Amino acid sequence: MMETLVAWVLLLALAAYACGGGTDYGAGFWDLVAGGAERGRRPRALIDDAMAPVWEVNNVWLIFVLVVMWTGFPTVFQAVFATLWLPLALAAVGLVLRGAGFALRKPTRRLSGRRIYGAAFAVASLLTPYFLGTAVGGVVSGRVTAGARHASTEAWTNPTSVMTGLLAVAASAYLGAVFLTGDAYRLGVHDLVGYFRLRAFCGLAALAVLALVGLFVTRDDARYVHDGLTGGAGLVLVVLSALGGLATAWLLIRGSTLWSRGTAVASVVLVVVAWGVAQRPYALPTSLTVAQAAGAPETLTWLVIVSVVALILVGPAVVLLYRLDARGELESSAEEDPRGTKTVR
Repeated sequence: MMETLVAWVLLLALAAYACGGGTDYGAGFWDLVAGGAERGRRPRALIDDAMAPVWEVNNVWLIFVLVVMWTGFPTVFQAVFATLWLPLALAAVGLVLRGAGFALRKPTRRLSGRRIYGAAFAVASLLTPYFLGTAVGGVVSGRVTAGARHASTEAWTNPTSVMTGLLAVAASAYLGAVFLTGDAYRLGVHDLVGYFRLRAFCGLAALAVLALVGLFVTRDDARYVHDGLTGGAGLVLVVLSALGGLATAWLLIRGSTLWSRGTAVASVVLVVVAWGVAQRPYALPTSLTVAQAAGAPETLTWLVIVSVVALILVGPAVVLLYRLDARGELESSAEEDPRGTKTVR
């Protein structure tokens, strides 16, 4: 059915944003905890070098998600944004402050200005995934219902939302550290390889602990999705995600930074897909099914056509950008080389 196909397009776009945007949020998280100006100078230089070529393109996934949601499933869009407008607004403010901070801290010459912009970038990189996660938790817990017209604080401050927000931060930190480990290895900065590899292990451990706690939280607070994640296809995907995390740790220990990126991304994608599978057939558990939420058949048909065209025209360009960035073939805009020297322009 067409609405099911569009729902899968939406879910996969969310997974792409969780990985692309999550990697950038994770880099910002490690920027936040890198320490003072001197101690954090080289890690932050590596973060600037890694993020500069791709950070803007990752937001394309978020725009695509919003377009598909409001055109393909308008009742879901209305209910989500009516109920959760505050955390989503805070996430949007975070996106703006984060982008402005990252873009403006490099050309700013005064140290005080750099610190202000750097703090805006780093703090927003923590708060934005958290608030996006709390919004997802509101949907997962069934507190966003069909026909909702008013905002609800309880919809995004409940145990499931708080846990989902923390999981989003932990997953971002995990992805960011894995990718930065690879970037440090590519540049031959071996001390930063160990630096970010340790943080990748910490992020993975935090993610595992939060996931286990989340199973107990959702058992009482989001029963429908909990049952979907602990049985059938949802459980299979969760187990595969856990195996992806273990594979990432093993590959990092072995020094295979390229393959570790793939397994890290796979582990996060599988969790997002498991969530979608767990709440079938509902778009909003347990008040609105995908079929009930779907827009006009003509709209759904055009969404599928546009998605295929975008996959053909835009997909190769995005893949090429990521490949060139992973190989270090794009010019860095960072003023300082992570190896400790000034970038020559």
